[in-house]
Amino acid sequence: MANLSKKEWLALENKAYELRKLCLQTTMWAGSGHIGGGLSVMDLLTVLYHKYLNIKVEDPHWEDRDRFILSKGHAGIAYAPVLCEKGFNDPEQLKTFNLSGSKMGIHLDSNKVDGVDASTGSLGHGVSIAAGTALAARLMNKDYLTYVATGDGELGEGSNWEGFMTINHYQLSNCIVFIDRNHCMIDGPTEEVMKLEPLADKMIAFGFNTICIDGNNIGELCDAIDVAIARSKEKCAPTCILMDTQKGAGIKSIAGDYHCHYMAIDDELFAKYSKELEEDFKARCDRANKEGK
Repeated sequence: MANLSKKEWLALENKAYELRKLCLQTTMWAGSGHIGGGLSVMDLLTVLYHKYLNIKVEDPHWEDRDRFILSKGHAGIAYAPVLCEKGFNDPEQLKTFNLSGSKMGIHLDSNKVDGVDASTGSLGHGVSIAAGTALAARLMNKDYLTYVATGDGELGEGSNWEGFMTINHYQLSNCIVFIDRNHCMIDGPTEEVMKLEPLADKMIAFGFNTICIDGNNIGELCDAIDVAIARSKEKCAPTCILMDTQKGAGIKSIAGDYHCHYMAIDDELFAKYSKELEEDFKARCDRANKEGK
């Protein structure tokens, strides 16, 4: 049983459902997008922005804010709706996502989109940026936390592992690493393209307190983040939350299929996928009622 109350869990499920629908709608407005990896990480984005991140919408550059870095920047199709719904940007901008002249490109630009702490999308840079922001907090005696989410396919970039070494070397427990382990990348299953397993053992060997969870289970996510935050108050081994997720999570007909990494959505698919999201939402609420406190 999770430590999360049923009431809060259900509220977060409702928010995640609304954001998945908005992600789907944004993909249709754009004509196409990285919906698979966007949906796999939506539970994490929801939980961070509606429970954990210490931020000020009215002051996006507040010096003492928590930092969040979406290293897998192609999931901007999910990140943009979260930032707009939170109030950082005008939701009307989603209708122009990835269109010529829009502030919201397929990879979100921190100079154009409020709430984005780092421009990413060229894979392999987010972990090292996170190491830098966390180390800066230490050196300046700041209490803010740095959260970074990287994709499993992205781990083929060696720079990620340099970042992991740095985070462990400096014992940056104030940097919480999430790996979106959806097992797929643009051209196939990760284990066929570039073998990652045993991934948990690798993170342990790199010095991380590694927590393996169902990354599409909000209760498990919150429990793991609570542990990581408690550890962040001491200079000790950093925490990696290894999230086992599904590509296209929430849409049964595409979930787990690498072909949904990037796809187009027309009116017919939008109607079909919307219905599947609703069915998934009901199942998630049932789980919250059974497993919540």
